[in-house]
Amino acid sequence: MDTASPRVLVIGLDPYRVPGPWDPGPVAEAIEAGLAEFAAHGVGVETCLIGLDGSDDVETVVGNALRAHPWECVTIGGGLRHSDDQIGLLEQVVDLVRRNAPDAAIAFNSTPATTYEAAARWIG
Repeated sequence: MDTASPRVLVIGLDPYRVPGPWDPGPVAEAIEAGLAEFAAHGVGVETCLIGLDGSDDVETVVGNALRAHPWECVTIGGGLRHSDDQIGLLEQVVDLVRRNAPDAAIAFNSTPATTYEAAARWIG
């Protein structure tokens, strides 16, 4: 990731900790490629990837990430939004952003490739 001061936090699902018979490699590669756009634009970014395997205390993991810096924008990944099964988790994440980073804009990407584009709508 970029060494510039982080301005954007990306919260999403860790593809290696999403259960199912699928290959997480391509999604992980797409996430990395999407994050490379931040470096190309000189924008600092950090990620907070959570698992669906029950290994994370979402409140703690996401809350700590949100409190780590004064974020200009928090981008919430599509994996949290595109599944009706994850609506409760999405609501929890949005509420955590509201409580822990109230001055940050909230953006939503449609795919890992549009993560920078989503944040760029809100950052100066």
